[in-house]
Amino acid sequence: MHLLSVPADYLPMAIMFVVAIGFVLTTIFVTHLLGPQRKSAIKLDTFECGIESQGNSRLPFNIKYLLVAILFVLFDVEVIFMYPWAVNFLDLGLYGFLEMILFISLFMLGFLYIVRKGALKWE
Repeated sequence: MHLLSVPADYLPMAIMFVVAIGFVLTTIFVTHLLGPQRKSAIKLDTFECGIESQGNSRLPFNIKYLLVAILFVLFDVEVIFMYPWAVNFLDLGLYGFLEMILFISLFMLGFLYIVRKGALKWE
């Protein structure tokens, strides 16, 4: 067994990437060739859950929607890190407990920061 990697060791991965990219490109090309080509005004119209489209779709909207969505994803991902800790709570001991206290403290500090900045206030 040798510990150093040589370029030949990466050949199977290179082949896999070439096959995967080739499959994707072939699939896209074939579906455009064989798929239906019936384009009409109704088919090209914007579809929004069965509701008729009204007006221009390029109207500005409140940035609060994006801010709340980004904050939700951010804090949701942070909470996901608590699950493995809870599963291994007994194995981690006091050191793991103190690390989680630090993590939750930083988590709450970030939450208090966004609350004080008014990021969650709707006007």
